[in-house]
Amino acid sequence: QAQLVESGGGSVQAGGSLRLSCVGPGYNGIYCMGWFRQVPGREREGVAAIDADGDTTYADSVKGRFSISKDDAKNTLYLEMSNLIPADTAIYYCAVAGDIYSFSRLGTCHGPIGSMGQGTQVTVSS
Repeated sequence: QAQLVESGGGSVQAGGSLRLSCVGPGYNGIYCMGWFRQVPGREREGVAAIDADGDTTYADSVKGRFSISKDDAKNTLYLEMSNLIPADTAIYYCAVAGDIYSFSRLGTCHGPIGSMGQGTQVTVSS
């Protein structure tokens, strides 16, 4: 059974919007949770993270365009993406920290990863 499952990816034109969701038994609202993305052949990039108390941080590359949120009652993590640009094209993964000491900074949960999903493809065309 997958610990986390992402959904909501797809293909959009530049300037468009998408909403990603992440749900599964690996969800844990009292730990830092976040989204990162990866393009084949390049390093993984943290884009948004949210602490247990709801504080959020973002990578500079997405600040003002992406918004992370969570619904602990639904065990769901979200990533609202707007004003998408071709550079946002990547596989997007959600992840939950592996311990309560992890913290959100610059769009990444700093600490071990406890659970992560299989990813959802986002493609932005110009």
